[in-house]
Amino acid sequence: MVEMFVESVRVSTSGLQRVVVLKEKESDRYLLIWVGTPEAGAIALSMQGIAVARPMTHDLLKSVIEAMGGTVRSILVNDLIDNTFYARIIVEVDGRTIEIDARPSDSIALALRTQARIYVAEKVLDEAGIVAGTLEPGKSEEDSGESAQDLSVFRDFIDSLGKNEPGQEGQPSNPLS
Repeated sequence: MVEMFVESVRVSTSGLQRVVVLKEKESDRYLLIWVGTPEAGAIALSMQGIAVARPMTHDLLKSVIEAMGGTVRSILVNDLIDNTFYARIIVEVDGRTIEIDARPSDSIALALRTQARIYVAEKVLDEAGIVAGTLEPGKSEEDSGESAQDLSVFRDFIDSLGKNEPGQEGQPSNPLS
């Protein structure tokens, strides 16, 4: 398992697709997970510390887990099958560890609300991870024989998506739209 954090939520230049960018804490390895607009909005709201008047689905889930005496310990993006990511929410209740199957987007939104750690299985990163400076999943700069100075394509690609920040030019003012 590799610990990661949410580097950003990006919007495609067409504005129709959202991607969550996870970055490894100890290196320049990234994982891009395409998510739905509502989930991207929930993640962006949490990252920006924006409180809403009524609980959203992930706030409700957090409240239910806590009301039942549970604690979200971590989430794990554990598999990639047929281009679909799978995740597990790791909850501790009364000394027992419970693993709950979930979509990565919901898991990430919940992790941000509970300050739980975000992990990705090494096999998932080997298959779909991108090392800064390359666009080939699983390859490092050394593997591709190119230097970091020559390979800015990855950062250009990520930057071309645009961060989903309310009020940013060309972006919706409501992160849920």
